[in-house]
Amino acid sequence: MTVLLRRQRQALADRLADAGLWGLAAVHVLVALSFLFVLAGLSPARAEEPPVCGGVNLLEKFEKDDPAGYAKLRAEADGMPNGKGIFWKIEKDGQPASWLLGTMHVTDPRVLAMPEAARTAFAAAATIVVESDEIADEKKAGAAMLARPDLTMFTDGRSITDFLDKEGAEKLAEGLKSRGLSLAAVGRMKPWMIASFVALPACEIARKTAGAAFLDQRLAKDALAEGKTLKGLETLVEQISALDSLPLEPQVQGLVQTLELGDTLKDVIETMSQLYLSGDTGMIMPMMRAAAPETDADIQAYADFEQRIIIDRNHTMAERAAPILAGGNVFIAVGALHLAGPEGVVELLRKQGFSVTVVP
Repeated sequence: MTVLLRRQRQALADRLADAGLWGLAAVHVLVALSFLFVLAGLSPARAEEPPVCGGVNLLEKFEKDDPAGYAKLRAEADGMPNGKGIFWKIEKDGQPASWLLGTMHVTDPRVLAMPEAARTAFAAAATIVVESDEIADEKKAGAAMLARPDLTMFTDGRSITDFLDKEGAEKLAEGLKSRGLSLAAVGRMKPWMIASFVALPACEIARKTAGAAFLDQRLAKDALAEGKTLKGLETLVEQISALDSLPLEPQVQGLVQTLELGDTLKDVIETMSQLYLSGDTGMIMPMMRAAAPETDADIQAYADFEQRIIIDRNHTMAERAAPILAGGNVFIAVGALHLAGPEGVVELLRKQGFSVTVVP
C-alpha cells in the first residue's frame, strides 16, 4: 500500500510524505510538554475570541483523486483492532465502571468539548488519571524539565547544524525565521524541542499563549479544583526521555520538512483532528506509515518511533493503570494514538482481565 501511494504521488502522498508526517506526529504526541516549559514564565494576554485554525482534510481530496489508493488505506485502518472510537468503558469483578478517553494534546474547542458521555463520566469519577499529573502545574513541569537539561539541550558542544549540510542549515534558519525564531537562539536545543515550537499552526500557538489549556491539562486542573484524586501514568522526564531516545538525524530532517510545510501545516493538523473527532483513530497510524519515506534508514527511523513513542509507552500505561482501576470509578485520559492496535492500551487492558467496550 505504501509503495502504491508513493508511486502515484497524488494529493495525500505528495503533501504528507513531503511533510514528514510521521515525524510531525511524533512531536504531536508530546508537543504539550515544551509549551508547558516555554509558556510557564509568560504572562498570558487573554484573547476575547479564540482563533480558528481552518485547514482542509487531506484525506477527502485523496479519496476523490485516487479512490483505489484510498480504499487500500481504508481497508488497513478498518482492520486495526480497536480503531473505532475515542471513549471506552472499563469493567472488572463487579467493581463500579471506569472510563478511558483518548485525547489530542491541543486547545481546539471541538476537542475540548469531549463527547457528552465522557463529560458525564468525568463529573462522576472519584479518580482522574492522565499521562503525567505534572501537567497540572506549569511551573512544576518546567522545573522538572530544567532539572534534566541533557534531555532538551545539547550539552556536549554540538548544535543542530552539526547534523545538516549547508543547504539544510539554510532551510532550517529560514524556516525558523518565518516563525519568529533565530537559529542562533535555539541551535543548542534538541530537534524534538525545536520541532514542538513549530509543529502546530499559528492559531493553536495563539490559543496557548492566550492561556488556553490543552485537553489533558484542563482535565487535570479541573480534577484538582473539584477535589478529585489526580494520578499520572508517567513522569515528564520519562516522556521526554522517550523522545530523546529517537535517532537524531531523522528528527532533524523531520524538523526541516515541518518548517517547509508553511500553511499546509494546518491541513495536516486538521486531517488528524477530523479523524480524532470522528473516532477514526485506526486511520491515523496507517496514514502515517503511508507518508513515511521508503529508504532503509527512514523505515528504521519510523519503526523506532512507533516502538519507543507508542508501543513501549502503551505497555507502561496499561501496567500502571491496572492497580488504579482495581477499585473502579476511575476516568483515564491518554493520547488517542495509544488506544488502537494489537498492543494498544485497550487491548493490553483486556489482557489484564478487564472488559473494555467502546461507548458509541
